[in-house]
Amino acid sequence: MQNFPLVSIICLSYNHQDYVEEALNSVIHQTYPNIELLIADDCSTDNSVEKIQNWLQHYPKVHFSANEKNLGNTKTFNQLAKKATGEYIIDLAADDVLLPNCVEKQIEIFQKSKYKNLGIVYGNIIEINQDGTFLRNYYTELDDPKSGDIYSMVIGRTTKICSVSSMVKKSVYEKIGHYDEELAYEDLDLWIRASRIFDFEYFPEIIAKKREIPNSLSAHFLFKNNLKTKRLNLSTLKILNNAYHLNKSKKEHQLLLGRIRFEMFKFIKARNITLLFNLFLLELKVRIKSF
Repeated sequence: MQNFPLVSIICLSYNHQDYVEEALNSVIHQTYPNIELLIADDCSTDNSVEKIQNWLQHYPKVHFSANEKNLGNTKTFNQLAKKATGEYIIDLAADDVLLPNCVEKQIEIFQKSKYKNLGIVYGNIIEINQDGTFLRNYYTELDDPKSGDIYSMVIGRTTKICSVSSMVKKSVYEKIGHYDEELAYEDLDLWIRASRIFDFEYFPEIIAKKREIPNSLSAHFLFKNNLKTKRLNLSTLKILNNAYHLNKSKKEHQLLLGRIRFEMFKFIKARNITLLFNLFLLELKVRIKSF
């Protein structure tokens, strides 16, 4: 490895008292020597703050901020991202875990890549349950994660990207803007906007663990008559509208149609009739563009 550019790891905690120490220790125990850790708690109602403060007694130079009210992931992340001084950024949820060589591998890919406009490197992960027991690999032989210009993959719902497996150049955020603070979830919007401008590179190694817990954000997409579900689906509608305006070809509109129809199932399941109607209107616009 030619040099060791600074990597900023932003760890966000919200009611993660049972997992946050493991997440923080996974950062401290990285084989890569030049890491800046920034921690924020988004007004947890459990003992997460106490757990973090006890951990910080051993690492007093690590930045920590505790929100006085719940701001949500996007606003909390943006606050820390603007404080980060690293050339690269990792978004780490406090219930996930980085394997010891995660950062080292990602930096190595950045430094050896053939892509001159590389903005994001991502790898494979394993999914674990609350107890840390293995559930599955995120990508299997049936998946085909792409490198280079992956915009079509992102809008077409063929293969997902997991945030914890991704290292993002800080210049990507500076170019396209940080997370959209009006959204209830951030990753899909970031991948769409970034892949329209920057290359991505995938490497097929397990570099992190993502925890699946019953009260996770992803579990709320299908709840009926639920306010959090409604906000998630409203965010999806906005993200898909943005993709419609970013599309440049009939093929891209055809790919977007597939994603819209997939999301319609969620809207129907959640009984968000008004949002479903608006999604249907978007589907008509995209269908016309796809002819």
